[in-house]
Amino acid sequence: ITEKDIYLVVDRIIVKHEEDFYNRLADAIQTAFFEGKGECIIESLSDNKQHTYSNRFELDGMNFLEPNVHLFSFNNPYGACPKCEGYGDIIGIDADLVVPNTALSVYENAIFAWRGESMSWYRDQLVNNSHKFDFPIHKPYFELSDEHKQLIWDGNDYFEGLHAFFAELESKAYKIQNRVMLSRYRGKTKCHECQGKRLRKEANYVKVGNATLTDLVEMPLSKLGNFFNQLELNDHDQTIAKRLLVEINNRISFLTNVGLDYLTLNRKSNTLSGGESQRINLATSLGSSLVGSMYILDEPSIGLHPRDTERLISVLQSLRDLGNTVIVVEHDEDIMQAADEIIDIGPEAGTFGGEIVASGSYSDILKSQSLTAKYLNGEMQIEVPKTRRSSKYHVVIKGARENNLKNLDVTFPLGMLTVVTGVSGSGKSTLVRKILYPALLKHIGGYGEKAGQFTKLEGNFSNIQHIEFVDQNPIGRSSRSNPVTYVKAYDDIRALYSKQKVSLIRNYQPKHFSFNVDAGRCETCKGEGEVTIEMQFMADVHLECDTCKGKRFKKEILEVTFAEKNIDDILNMTIDNALAFFKENGQDKITSKLKPLQDVGLGYVTLGQSSSTLSGGEAQRIKLASFLIKGSKADKTLFIFDEPTTGLHFHDIKKLLKSFDALIDKGHSIIVVEHNLELIKCADHIIDLGSDGGENGGNLVVTGSPEEVAKAKDSYTARYLKDKL
Repeated sequence: ITEKDIYLVVDRIIVKHEEDFYNRLADAIQTAFFEGKGECIIESLSDNKQHTYSNRFELDGMNFLEPNVHLFSFNNPYGACPKCEGYGDIIGIDADLVVPNTALSVYENAIFAWRGESMSWYRDQLVNNSHKFDFPIHKPYFELSDEHKQLIWDGNDYFEGLHAFFAELESKAYKIQNRVMLSRYRGKTKCHECQGKRLRKEANYVKVGNATLTDLVEMPLSKLGNFFNQLELNDHDQTIAKRLLVEINNRISFLTNVGLDYLTLNRKSNTLSGGESQRINLATSLGSSLVGSMYILDEPSIGLHPRDTERLISVLQSLRDLGNTVIVVEHDEDIMQAADEIIDIGPEAGTFGGEIVASGSYSDILKSQSLTAKYLNGEMQIEVPKTRRSSKYHVVIKGARENNLKNLDVTFPLGMLTVVTGVSGSGKSTLVRKILYPALLKHIGGYGEKAGQFTKLEGNFSNIQHIEFVDQNPIGRSSRSNPVTYVKAYDDIRALYSKQKVSLIRNYQPKHFSFNVDAGRCETCKGEGEVTIEMQFMADVHLECDTCKGKRFKKEILEVTFAEKNIDDILNMTIDNALAFFKENGQDKITSKLKPLQDVGLGYVTLGQSSSTLSGGEAQRIKLASFLIKGSKADKTLFIFDEPTTGLHFHDIKKLLKSFDALIDKGHSIIVVEHNLELIKCADHIIDLGSDGGENGGNLVVTGSPEEVAKAKDSYTARYLKDKL
């Protein structure tokens, strides 16, 4: 007997309209569904007709997952793609390694795996049969349509595709040469089951407004906003979605207001620039639409083009108008002009600061005598250079097309100050950090990460032996690293102390004055100056060391003095004070190493300040100072700076520009990615990308001297630069 032949009779009933009958009926149906594994049949005795009912989630013989909130989340195993577990990437065959140079055509061996005597058979099959299915074998790979690229991977009746080719190698992986070949092309690659969308395919069975969730996360926010505005729902769905749509539209509009309408929702956060991450945090705060709160923002204009700063100001004003207090720490002139109340702290930095020098409205500040006021009202200013430098050296990047770059040919002049500008998301960091830097590094013989997609590197750059990418990463993660150890001035200070009379009598070496090695450092706190107590489930507690009282050294070491100062006093001096002290006592070698720190505007930092407490802009300038020290001796270097004016006042930008000039005068070259107009106007050559961010960016808008750029019609940078010149 097959399973179908057995019917289990659960109950026989006669219809009566009373409560007992309904209870019995409900019970019977529940039992029938349970015993029948989701199927229940009701047979009418009058005409012997059967009616079948099912409570399973199925149709046309297909079983479906029941949709719930988790089905649409890639962070939950229920909704994540089973192949990549919701990451969107898997370790597989990396397309960038299979086709390393997308400027070549299939005929010119673009497919790296199909070169050589034995493997070229696969390529020849495609080339010789290409006319039968109209495949352009002489077109550069990057110009091929998505269908053609997919065809190379999938293959057809006439040739074997790359998927099949690598599958064959996998099947014969017992041969060592196949394992070696596979390892050459292994890397992170888009998951081929979900196409990088991270959700399981069942999530695509649910559509709203004829679009699946995976379609929506691939759209830029500008298009996504239009989709939700034009969404038409029936009355039932409209009731459910009413509140949700309000929230969705609000959040999209906040992200658009802070200038992020070119991002897609599927974008990974580790690929965002600093300015983008900061604005997403800002949009999150806006999304909570709190009232009566205090928002404290630390330099929200970092990474923003003047055009985006205008949008940011309107966002901050809308926060204020909701009934909140907004406090901003900022150096940006436009934001100062928009403020209701300005508090100016000074007069200088470090030990020479810490007083309120002016407060009131923008017009009140202009009347005061503070440094800020002098720059705002034009008493002091960053001078526009009289002449712009020219140079015979240059680097040319041909066919840059990583991320949103549209196959650009860009010339970077060397031996001068070259600035790359453009609105946020226009492709500046991609061009400089992902293409120029790794490509040049590889050419000069260094090794770093793989360069993005471009055709070739050419030009006359024989004057460069080194490249330094000076970013805002901390100079030292440990609490033991500090500015003087980074610029190597501490070695000379220790040597000086070991030559003092007391040291010679007690036979102290330079190592006794280091807080990093056992000799002179305090044994209790190992030279940290504080003791860390681990609290198991709470944050660690840092207490001042009882033995040395935070001075880091043993008592007897602190008895050694130079001009009445011990080593602890020196570490607690600011760089300005230390320079004056060592100059007074004729220590020229030490002053020559500390001077560059003052030149880049860091005179207020103490010598022993832990590097982990320095801001990104400070860390970047300490790196710059260390290069200024090497300066004349070092090989000719190309310095690439990513927004070096972060956190700088006008006065500090002036100092920074002096340091740049000093480097260029010594024969080095500087390329800067920057939004700050005070620095842009001092450039020798500007490369402006745009005209917008994201999809609408990635074009070369205009290049030339600031005067030439300012005349450009369709450049956002030109619009703001005009006023500065």
